[in-house]
Amino acid sequence: MTASASEPDDDDAGTPPAVPYDLAVVGAGSAGLAGAVTAARLGLSVALLDSSAQPGGQFYRHPAPALGAIRPEALHHDWSAFTDLRRRLTASDVRHLTGHHVWSLTRESDDTWSVHALTGADGVDEAPVRIRARALLLATGAYERQLPFPGWTLPGVVGAGGAQAMLKSGLVLPGRRVVVAGSGPLLLAVAASLASAGARVPMVVEAAGYLRYARAPRALVGNPRKAVEALVHGVALARHRVPVRLRHAVTEVHGTDRVEAVTVSRLDRDWRPVPGSGRRIDCDALAVGHGLVPQIELATAVGCATRTLPDGTLGLALGDFQESSVPGLWAAGETGGVGGAELARTEGELAGRAIAARLLGHRTGAGTTTGLRRRRDRLRAFADVMAAAHAPGPGWPAWLNDDTDVCRCEEVPAGRIREAVAELGAHDARTVKLLTRAGMGWCQGRMCGTAVACLAAAGRTPEPPSEHRPFAVPVPLSALAALDAPPDPAAGSEGPAHPTHQHPHRTERPSR
Repeated sequence: MTASASEPDDDDAGTPPAVPYDLAVVGAGSAGLAGAVTAARLGLSVALLDSSAQPGGQFYRHPAPALGAIRPEALHHDWSAFTDLRRRLTASDVRHLTGHHVWSLTRESDDTWSVHALTGADGVDEAPVRIRARALLLATGAYERQLPFPGWTLPGVVGAGGAQAMLKSGLVLPGRRVVVAGSGPLLLAVAASLASAGARVPMVVEAAGYLRYARAPRALVGNPRKAVEALVHGVALARHRVPVRLRHAVTEVHGTDRVEAVTVSRLDRDWRPVPGSGRRIDCDALAVGHGLVPQIELATAVGCATRTLPDGTLGLALGDFQESSVPGLWAAGETGGVGGAELARTEGELAGRAIAARLLGHRTGAGTTTGLRRRRDRLRAFADVMAAAHAPGPGWPAWLNDDTDVCRCEEVPAGRIREAVAELGAHDARTVKLLTRAGMGWCQGRMCGTAVACLAAAGRTPEPPSEHRPFAVPVPLSALAALDAPPDPAAGSEGPAHPTHQHPHRTERPSR
């Protein structure tokens, strides 16, 4: 594959350089932005890839300028931290590559990395793009964990984070009367945002309780800002008269063409519905989510080690300076466990400093690095407490009827999965997948993976789904066929026929 420079020097015009970036960062959320601007300030050439057209990731989604939002900061917590990172990005030499959907990483024979991406708003450009770098920082974030229940496929049921994204980036509400349900502190933020934006929120339904936080007083005392955040959301909910029900869950959605009402049931300690406790609540939308799952497919595909997190999900096993078990690959933010924007920024800066120290061969401020590690450890301790407090209980599959779809993509109901376990001997998610096609659809198990693993365990402690897929996102065959196609001399240097982006200020010729 022939490389091409974006802006070759005049005396080297027409000679494509092959010097890679020092660092490629995947993901332009809090962690990726912090890592990219830190590494660039310390002297590295950096490419920052993200699928979105704007920086900020899921947490700092914001309206496009064309929508004319007057105060986008009103829908965000700690907006100033993001604007500072955005300002530093604009002032830096970081090459921000928007609309880049990364689908694979490969380690080359010279120990550099190739990052393969599809381009365009939805990754539909005709040819793939390859970005080479000496080191990688993965800041790919997380996606929502969904636990199915009867009626969850009706129009009007959206993810809790999805509802917040609709409001932050599109200034639209999922409905006029929205029940917010699931588990985790995100629910309070979502409900407060929806209510402040004009939605009627009849209830926040939290499946867990908050007593487990009290079992970790050191983590609470060490993170007073978390208590302040909770208080701010609580005050907003009280102002809008939104009740919060703990140890309850939405166990059924009612409606024909879309959501008309939900049934809220009280749960026992194992999250099983208490018989006779169901209560019907009228609404036209349901925002539901049971926490977040680290998005680590790119890392596990190249062999990065993982660890089981307190809520049963998998995160990357990372060292003191955010390096993974694969040399030359670092990670920050939700990839190591969900902990919020402040933790992500801290880990991103720590990783940026560590990568610069490794590549430049000298220390980059030992005192600052020590302070970052201490802050990271303090915030990570709270994140672990939070994950344990909101981990799904083992009895939640009692919500499901046999005809409840678990895998939406392939329309696999709970009864078929239970049959595969009870009658065909399937005892893990992979075997269930092979027998039922659950997890083989477009989302590749992101929506149903947790549910399938729990049903496959049949009362045992489920093993988190862990599969090494060569592709992290769907890739058309035409893109794979174009990998070895020669470049088109008539195309521009940024066109799809020129699949390698290089640092614009480096034009050294490769050795032959």
